[in-house]
Amino acid sequence: MPTGSDAILERMMTLHPKVIDLTLDRMHRLLARLGNPEKAIPPVIHIAGTNGKGSTQAMIRAGLEAAGASVHAYTSPHLARFHERIRLAGDLISEDLLTELLDECAAANGTDSITFFEITTAAAFLAFARTPADWTLLEVGLGGRLDATNVVDAPRLTIITPVSLDHQQYLGDTVGAIAGEKAGIIKRSVPVIVGPQTEDGLAVIEAKAARMGAPVLAHGQHWHVWAERNRLIFQDENGLLDLPLPNLPGPHQIENAGAALMALRHLGFGDTACEAAVTRAFWPARMQRLRHGPLVDMAPQVELWLDGGHNPAGGAAVAATLAQMPARETHLICGMLNTKDVKGYMEPLAGHATHLHAVSIPGEKNTLPAEVTRDAARAAGIDATTADSVAAALSDIARHTPYARVLICGSLYLAGTILRENG
Repeated sequence: MPTGSDAILERMMTLHPKVIDLTLDRMHRLLARLGNPEKAIPPVIHIAGTNGKGSTQAMIRAGLEAAGASVHAYTSPHLARFHERIRLAGDLISEDLLTELLDECAAANGTDSITFFEITTAAAFLAFARTPADWTLLEVGLGGRLDATNVVDAPRLTIITPVSLDHQQYLGDTVGAIAGEKAGIIKRSVPVIVGPQTEDGLAVIEAKAARMGAPVLAHGQHWHVWAERNRLIFQDENGLLDLPLPNLPGPHQIENAGAALMALRHLGFGDTACEAAVTRAFWPARMQRLRHGPLVDMAPQVELWLDGGHNPAGGAAVAATLAQMPARETHLICGMLNTKDVKGYMEPLAGHATHLHAVSIPGEKNTLPAEVTRDAARAAGIDATTADSVAAALSDIARHTPYARVLICGSLYLAGTILRENG
């Protein structure tokens, strides 16, 4: 039986018949009962987008902290433990405080309907309001306009990372429609930093910013970022930065770093913060090399990686990262949810994988059966079989190709399972 915060969180999953039900009404009601803590938190940087939100947030946090600032951060979903979602002045929330705040929110909500994400976001706002810090970084959970984080009236800055197709059942079936939902975090007169976008997506974001009188700082117009001779080059109206490449691997992290650097520069932070943003950020399950734990011990000669990307843009980012790595036979161990565009995720990977072992995600009711993932991989041109588990797949790979590169991929839920089980 779960105890402490786990038990409360399990009960909170039953407070609404749906996992996702986008509206702000319930959130405003609960926050009012709690004394509106969202109005008392440190200055907010609010981040939306389809891909790159978490990495961008991690880079901004690394930069702010290197400059001596204390930072709250809110992110979702968690990988191994719920506590990862709420970071208070640099540290993960303690079990005792989390339990206390969840109890307080449950008592304030009473028997009213509310989603798990809404009530836990309210708990985060309580924590942020009661713990001193210099900044608050808020990552949108889903969309933006009706996301539970979108109750802060006057953030200091908003950021929209690249927008692409994902969660179409909630946000719309075109990039323009989804961009409109993401642009819902733009607030009157508050600057918005915009990462690389499609033409349609950018037009929607710029139109919303114009209606809100929000200054736009857009990639390709107001700031530029690129890799050159193994360095990261960033340029805005204040000049040029020549920095190390991001320590988070993958060419897509160049663009995420650009948005983070633009944020830091706009807020007046200097070279120390900017260099730390690209060299000190840590964000698990984003092309993370696994170097310790039972899985590594099982196949010590295998080069083992983990990535939680799960949509077509995530698949393209993984493929681009693999393309930049030294040549090595590459095997995928892949598990996905049944809500995702599996074919769109697989297609970019076809030219980079020798073989794919499909698995079902343990303990996840929305997992795609391994056989369906296998068939989707084959349809995308990847040689594929099924395996009973990640461990079984890894054992099979290590037996036949002990020096292979192995990437466990396809879902943050699978990544979370691996991080929990692999220590």
